[in-house]
Amino acid sequence: MKDKKEVENEKEVRVMVVDDNESLVGMLKEYFEDHKKINIVLESYNGEDAINVIENNADAFDVLLLDLIMPKKDGIYVLEQMSKKKIEKPVVIGTSFNADETIARVSKFNPKHFVLKPFDMVDLENKILDAVSFKPDENSKINLYHNNLEISVTKLLHGLGVPSHIKGYQYIREGVILMYEKPDIVGAITKELYPEIAKRFDTTVSRVERAIRHAIEVSWNRGDIDLMEEIFGHSVDYDRAKPTNSEFIVTVSDKLRLEFNKEKQRS
Repeated sequence: MKDKKEVENEKEVRVMVVDDNESLVGMLKEYFEDHKKINIVLESYNGEDAINVIENNADAFDVLLLDLIMPKKDGIYVLEQMSKKKIEKPVVIGTSFNADETIARVSKFNPKHFVLKPFDMVDLENKILDAVSFKPDENSKINLYHNNLEISVTKLLHGLGVPSHIKGYQYIREGVILMYEKPDIVGAITKELYPEIAKRFDTTVSRVERAIRHAIEVSWNRGDIDLMEEIFGHSVDYDRAKPTNSEFIVTVSDKLRLEFNKEKQRS
């Protein structure tokens, strides 16, 4: 006999998308058209219309994918109205920027996840599926902190020119987050970090290593030069040598740690 969690995992997750970018909404509908677990069932293109649709169709969807910046009324208005009307739905926030004050305002409504635009579709799938089983508890602040960290890593990797559609992107992002949260594994990239990434993505250590190396090679000719200079400084000769996998992951992780420490000191 299947337990409750297994039954929930088999159930189709119905999603309402609220975003003023009609092309993006169309792309999401097309991407999830034949998805086994996720179905886009409702859409709206501004906050004012969205709250009406939500109120009249509260039983027709399971997860709300919500843009923050929209005409007429924004995403925060939608969250405020849902709170006033006591409409409780798991919310995944889609945002194009990582502004701490905005994330702080949104966080009080207890969104399940933040996802940085442009969407990494595999990441978006995982966030939507996770949203229906997410249970807020005493660790909610940690979850929001982790979401904020994910957004920061994603933003950095986009700036460094790592293409989000290749496997190495996912592995690098996971590696940077692991290194940030467990800095003591800096001397055990091969023995601890790679195996952990491989386990999480159900692949092999050698494939993780190769995919990360390939992603770095691709990014080295297309990233923001100023950002690369800021992060890697003079530790790398741009004309001859690309950073090793370890150097790339450790350096990006250190950059994030410095930035987060600066934010803590300001607050």
